Amino acid sequence: MRDLTKYRLDSAKERLEVSAEMIETSRYKISISNSYYAIFNAARALLAEREIDFKKHSAVISYFRREYVKSGIFDVKFSDYIGDAFDSRNNCDYEDFFIASIQQAEIQYQHAVEFYEAVKNFLEETNGNC
Repeated sequence: MRDLTKYRLDSAKERLEVSAEMIETSRYKISISNSYYAIFNAARALLAEREIDFKKHSAVISYFRREYVKSGIFDVKFSDYIGDAFDSRNNCDYEDFFIASIQQAEIQYQHAVEFYEAVKNFLEETNGNC
């Protein structure tokens, strides 16, 4: 596995850890934001394997959907996960007076864990251990 791929996957794992800690301390907006970045960094780990990158989040999401979901490599639910996480993160980070609930934070966290595990497993199957 390439160094950049491993770095991005490790960053995703770290974001998951922070997300879980933020749920425990009732910081749900921060948890949701970190869950999104866990998914985003995992998706970018896939791109790093192909030596591809984009500056815009929307381009990363679009590429993931086109190359990994539409092609059948990843289940369509992962397209929903990344889209929902992006929208939730935007609400948390940019909407005034947005109130995030524990339920929203827990759902986003679970989706992020599932996304991370799917990417990690895929990379291990195609490239050996991470």
